[in-house]
Amino acid sequence: MFLWVMLILGGVWMIQQINRGEIKPLFDATPTPTRSVDSFLMEGEANFTAGDVGGAITAYQEALEINPNDAQTWAELARIQAYSSEFLIVDDAKITRLTEALESANKAVELAPENSFVRAVHAFVLDWNANSLLYPGDPQKVQKFLIDAEQEALIALQLDNTNTLALAYYAEILLDQQKWDQAQQYIDQALAREDSDQLMDVHRINAYLLETLGDYNLAITEYDKAISIEPNFTFLHRRAGANYRTLAFAIANREGVEAARPTYEKSLEYFERAARINEQIGVNDPGPYLSIARTYSQLGEFFIAARNAQKALEFQPTNADIYGQLGVIYFRSRNYEGSIFSFECAIRGCSGDTSCQGRGLEKCNPDLGPEFEEHTIIGLPIAPSTIVYYYTYGSVLAALSRPRDNKCPDAMQVFSEVRAELNANPDAYSDGRETIINIIQAGETICASLAEDGLPSSAVVDEAATSTAEAGMSDLTATPTP
Repeated sequence: MFLWVMLILGGVWMIQQINRGEIKPLFDATPTPTRSVDSFLMEGEANFTAGDVGGAITAYQEALEINPNDAQTWAELARIQAYSSEFLIVDDAKITRLTEALESANKAVELAPENSFVRAVHAFVLDWNANSLLYPGDPQKVQKFLIDAEQEALIALQLDNTNTLALAYYAEILLDQQKWDQAQQYIDQALAREDSDQLMDVHRINAYLLETLGDYNLAITEYDKAISIEPNFTFLHRRAGANYRTLAFAIANREGVEAARPTYEKSLEYFERAARINEQIGVNDPGPYLSIARTYSQLGEFFIAARNAQKALEFQPTNADIYGQLGVIYFRSRNYEGSIFSFECAIRGCSGDTSCQGRGLEKCNPDLGPEFEEHTIIGLPIAPSTIVYYYTYGSVLAALSRPRDNKCPDAMQVFSEVRAELNANPDAYSDGRETIINIIQAGETICASLAEDGLPSSAVVDEAATSTAEAGMSDLTATPTP
């Protein structure tokens, strides 16, 4: 009887424990472990250090799904989102990413308005949104971003005047406002702080200041310091390489290309290192290959320049901007017929065999590999970053026109669009306006002579080629500045 009583009591106890959840039924599914917020934050930080900004953004977003009220995480996400815009080469994509960064920064301020770090990051993101190249037709919007950025930086410093990042970000804002002396004062204060040696941002901004002032060698030194802190952040390698290329271009103008070759090779070392880092971490970034292409183009080695631009297109075969840059390379190598397809894809968009011809292929043939597949490319609207594609395309169309193959109607349409853009945004083209006008006037003259049954001259091609060569091509987008 005692044994039966003990069994009954034991059964009752077990039922109670199962009801409380202390004991699980034998065949219940095992619970899935939930990752902690800290593990996602560590993953995000590790990805950022490794140069995988996309992976870093994803990790921080997953951390915020678990703890959406952490202002520090929102601010870190905003900072990474802003930096990730440097890995994008199309204006619309940059605007989208920077808008996302601003939304994250706004959320951080909403949650912790008295946090100096949060305010500093908000100032940084606002400043990076104040890019006149992204909003050429809206200078008031750019100015509003700059004013808001300055106010946020001042609030961050009022909350904590020893905040090194706030000092550095305020220096960058002053620099973008062309207040050189004040920018120097604040970046010097940031550099004097003990923790500045561990902050990539401080050395990056100091390098930016030196670069703006034309001290390219010192800028390279500062970029190297930033690289030593974040060695896999390929944007820094590309900026250092671009400074070497600027030095090389100046040497080439004074002493010839061969005298500048060693300096060009130094720039290539940085770009190739960036490409290797991306390959190691599995990031398909066309940026380093485009930088390599521009460098070889300045060296006059157009075949290898074109191959690197085509390599960039393997990563982003529908990126119209890369087609435009490849068109410029073909143009400068005097492959005018080949440049037409690339410019057409960049400006008007293309599909089918034209998309393959725009990449330098005869036609599409998927059986030969993925690089021979056809794609649909959406053309780029005219803007300061794309106008070089427009006027060069129009020049080629005009120069190659013949009575039986008259491309002038298309050329005149392009020239009309260029004139309209110059008139709509005069401030954006203050430096290069005269050069662009001379180019399109030469093209218009050719088409006028063709209309009078004359034979067109190729002078417009030579003038456009000279202008494009002098433009130098910025590290991220083409510009018409002579």
